[in-house]
Amino acid sequence: MKRSLSVLLLALAVPVFADQTCKPVEGRFEAVVVPPGEGHCPNIPGILCTAGRVWGGIQGEYQFIATSFVPSGAVPSIFFFTGKSTVFLQSGDQLFGTDTGTIDLGGGGFASLITWGGGTGAMSAATGQIKLRGQLSAQGTAGDYLGTVCTQ
Repeated sequence: MKRSLSVLLLALAVPVFADQTCKPVEGRFEAVVVPPGEGHCPNIPGILCTAGRVWGGIQGEYQFIATSFVPSGAVPSIFFFTGKSTVFLQSGDQLFGTDTGTIDLGGGGFASLITWGGGTGAMSAATGQIKLRGQLSAQGTAGDYLGTVCTQ
């Protein structure tokens, strides 16, 4: 029975991964801080939102909304965060991502992992991840990314 279950799971998984095409991507991004209650940013005091552009392997405009900040406990200015990103690709499709990362609100440096979870059009079943590193200032963010985008 155990072997039959393993064979069945493998048989079901192969079509899902067999039809995926993964493309390595790397590039840069920059954005401005969007105040709460403006544009795509919810009217929640203290929330962090940005909007900007991305170029390189991924081309388009993007929006980010932080959904949580948790103190690291080790260094008072460092927080773990989660958030949501939407990339509006030049093709007209959208790419949806879940952000997880660490930010130093004292020094401005951050590192993030965006995990793709679908989108619209050709990106409706997108998967993959990109790693970002950058700087946050009062004006916005800037940095680079490296990873993959997989589509069906």
